[in-house]
Amino acid sequence: MTAPRTPPPGLAVRPATLDDAAAVCALLNEIDRLEIGRPDTDLTEVQADLKHPEADLERDSWLMFEGERLVAYGLLWDESGDERIDMDHYILPGRLRDALYLYDLMETRAVQQAAANGAARAVIHLHLNTAPTMDLRALRGRGWRAVRRYNVLNRRLSAADPLPAPPPGVALRPCRTETDRRRAHELLQAAFAGHFDFQPRTYTQWLDDIDAERADWSLIWLAQVDGLGDAAVLRTHNARASMAWIAHLGVVDRARGRGLGSYLLRHAFGHYAALGRDRIGLGVDTDNSSGALALYERHGMTLDFAVDTWELVRPV
Repeated sequence: MTAPRTPPPGLAVRPATLDDAAAVCALLNEIDRLEIGRPDTDLTEVQADLKHPEADLERDSWLMFEGERLVAYGLLWDESGDERIDMDHYILPGRLRDALYLYDLMETRAVQQAAANGAARAVIHLHLNTAPTMDLRALRGRGWRAVRRYNVLNRRLSAADPLPAPPPGVALRPCRTETDRRRAHELLQAAFAGHFDFQPRTYTQWLDDIDAERADWSLIWLAQVDGLGDAAVLRTHNARASMAWIAHLGVVDRARGRGLGSYLLRHAFGHYAALGRDRIGLGVDTDNSSGALALYERHGMTLDFAVDTWELVRPV
C-alpha cells in the first residue's frame, strides 16, 4: 500500500496541534448536526485526544483544509502495541475524493505502525455513525466491513428520579483517594476484560485515557459488597452540554445477579437529576453477553443513535 504524495488540487493537509482543538471541535459538531441533529462534541474531549501522551500528532494526525476552512480531521492511535490500530476519520459530506485521500494516508500509516510493533498484519478499527457523512459503499470497496454495533441510549431525568437506597450489604463511595482511584482502575479492567475491543491499560495509561487532571472524581463511585469487597464501579462525567454521561458501569463476575447494575444506574439518574440535568446517556455494545442493553432498556433508556465499528485487515 502506497499513499499518494500530494493532496487533491485546492487542498492542504498538515498534522494537528493542541492549538487546533477549537477548530477540530467545531468541525466535529458540524458533522454531529448532520448525523444526529445536534452538536454533541465537547472541547475538553478533543483536547484530551490531542494532548494524550501516546498521541504522536506529527505522524498520526491529519487536518485537511480548503483555503482557511477545515473540512476533514483524522487521528490514529495504538493501544495494543500489536496488530490492532484505531483510527478516527471525520469529513464533511460530498467530498469522497478528499475522504479517500485521507484513508490512503491513514491506512498506510496504520500498516507501518503494526509492522513496527512486530505484527504480521494490521487490524484497523474505525467507529462511524450508522448514517455517516462518509460514503459507505466506497468504504466497503476498500475492504472495510462493519463488525459490531453500539447503541447510544438516553433517558429523560426529573425530580421523579430520587437517589435510590443501596441494596442490603452494599455501600457506595466516591473515588476521592488515590487508593480508591487505583481500585476503580482494577475493577474496570476486570469487569470489561472479556468485552469486544477491550485493550488492557495500565493505571497510568488509564489516567491519561480519562484525562484525569480534569476528571471530577466525585462523579466516579465504587460499590462495596459485604463478603465480596469492592465489586463494581460507576464512572460518569458532566462535561457534555447535551446530557450527563455514563462512561462505564462495570460489575465483576463474582458480584453479578445481585442488582448492582440496576442500583448504580438509578444512582446516576438520581445524582444528575439532583444536579438539574434533564437527560443522561451512555453507549452499549448491542452484542454484550452480560445483558447490559436489556438492563438499560428496562430502566427507560431508549435509542438516541447507533455507531458501527468497521474493520480493515491488511498484511504488513
